[in-house]
Amino acid sequence: MIMDFNLPPALVAYLAELDKFIETEIKPMEAEDDNIRFFDHRREWARTDWENGGLPAHEWEALLGRVRRKADAAGHLRFGLPKEFGGKDGSNLWMAVIREHLAAKGLGLHCDLQNEHAIVANNPFVLMLRDFGTAAQQAEFTQGMLNETHRIAFGLTEPNHGSDATHMETRAMPESRNGVAGWRIDGEKMWTTGMHVATHCLTFVRTAGKDGDATGISAFLVPSATPGVKIEEYLWTFNMPTDHPRVSFTDVWVPEDALFGPPGGGLALAQHFVHENRIRQAASSLGAASFCIEESVKYARVRKPFGEALARNQGIQFPLVELATQVEMLRLLIRKTAWEMDQMAKPEVERRLSDKVSMCNYWANRLVCEAADRAMQVHGGIGYSRHKPFEHIYRHHRRYRITEGAEEIQMRKVAAYLFGYMGPRRKEFEKL
Repeated sequence: MIMDFNLPPALVAYLAELDKFIETEIKPMEAEDDNIRFFDHRREWARTDWENGGLPAHEWEALLGRVRRKADAAGHLRFGLPKEFGGKDGSNLWMAVIREHLAAKGLGLHCDLQNEHAIVANNPFVLMLRDFGTAAQQAEFTQGMLNETHRIAFGLTEPNHGSDATHMETRAMPESRNGVAGWRIDGEKMWTTGMHVATHCLTFVRTAGKDGDATGISAFLVPSATPGVKIEEYLWTFNMPTDHPRVSFTDVWVPEDALFGPPGGGLALAQHFVHENRIRQAASSLGAASFCIEESVKYARVRKPFGEALARNQGIQFPLVELATQVEMLRLLIRKTAWEMDQMAKPEVERRLSDKVSMCNYWANRLVCEAADRAMQVHGGIGYSRHKPFEHIYRHHRRYRITEGAEEIQMRKVAAYLFGYMGPRRKEFEKL
């Protein structure tokens, strides 16, 4: 068997096409109307509506919308989606390489991960609708989401329950109103990202079973304007602006057709796109880490304290050498794992590769924080200032060590596979 680590020529050509699109279409948008304020030292101030709960400023979100429409018209935005949705059937390997490539360019309208924004987007809800939605839900939401007339927030985490969703306290009880069968929902959700513009909230609730059961949790597409749905507060975070509110559901009633997916099978929905999300997010963190290292190397070559290049100091060289080594190793693991994911169906990925995806994700998120911190140290005072992007990269990517599955949860998954409590080694250890 021949081992070939070269990227497919078609993928290399597509990266060049994206580069050209960025230079000819996206960079000019950054230069107009002082849009650079969203990326220079004013970025947090310019992006944030400080008098409106710390939400993203309208001008900032409108600009990102213009970029998405331009990228969509050029055929890039939906690249990772199936052709039936206007995409190009982008594989996990291609998406991982592309997301790394974009993030390695630094902050810009081409890719700003604070908003999960990129000219090649990730659209997991579209595939959830395809796989779990009713015909009526697909008819209403699929094109609506692609055209951004419909936006869905994700209501899973609760104030008292984060990583363990099986103990959620939000409940739904069958209840008819005005002769129409439906459900009454009561409870509270945290970190319901995007609720300020969402038309619906995909709300996970317990409908059966007892606390701790993995089954008995259902999902409902709750219109945001439903009486009883209330944004209680926007939670200000390490990196602003914030669109992560605490939302309460008090005597919220929805008809039966608001149920999304099988009754009691809500957690399977929540896990449906986790592997694709995690491998792509790991690739983005890898790209951002690579950017921090490369910028530090360039700066160390030109900065000359005491008349000699900073780069000649081994105290500068060795930490960057270690980070660069980790980048090279992690890149191979991410691409190998993404390639293996493309060879099997989703259920098989869960059984055979879930630990490798977790390895990629938690290590990439830790690595980018270390790389951003080292970049600040190498650049000195200017690195700590907001005139360089490293503090922004650190503050943003630090969240991924908690969200998308905290690194402790992901390490526990790796341990379960390593010690044979889950995964391919289970039978091996049962024989001991």
